Amino acid sequence: MPMDDTGKTRSGLSRRGFLKTVSAGAAATGLVREATDTPVASAQEKAVVGPGPVPIKLDINGEAKSLNVEPRVTLLDALRNQLDITGAKKVCDRGTCGACTVLLDGKAIYACSLLAIEAQGHKITTVEGLGSPEKMSAIQSAFVEHDAQQCGFCTPGFVVACTAFVQQHPKATLEDVRAGLGGNLCRCGTYAGITEAMLQVAKGGA
Repeated sequence: MPMDDTGKTRSGLSRRGFLKTVSAGAAATGLVREATDTPVASAQEKAVVGPGPVPIKLDINGEAKSLNVEPRVTLLDALRNQLDITGAKKVCDRGTCGACTVLLDGKAIYACSLLAIEAQGHKITTVEGLGSPEKMSAIQSAFVEHDAQQCGFCTPGFVVACTAFVQQHPKATLEDVRAGLGGNLCRCGTYAGITEAMLQVAKGGA
């Protein structure tokens, strides 16, 4: 700000008064920034977990499961290695084959592509939760009737994916089924039996 020879600004404010005003403004700005940054930093610090095991709770097939996992552990590895729920299979481990398919709040997902810690607060259903040998679901019965499995390794993922698909598309056509199950692969090539099983259930509902 321009000053005259007496050390005063043209507005009449002295150099000392001017510097005090600027200093006070800078301090106020710093306080505002600190007040703004502190809650954000605290929230970020609270959100950080690991790298060691942390306790989590999962709702799996209607049962609450408590376990300790490292934040990097996938839902698939937590199911198989810590809870001994082995219906979902670990094949590609890259979210392409569908062998690890489970239901998350009724939606088919790849368990290898979701962290176990992120599955908290959601309802997880594996193939074990759909039926048993003594009391099979409509999809499981249709798979048996149409011989829709050979080695059986991909079958649990297909059963889970088919369950979700039929619930969302109760009157699916053959073209719908072929498009809808594109995320699951069968290396044995039992697609004919799988589509027949699907169409049977689609006609009668899951």
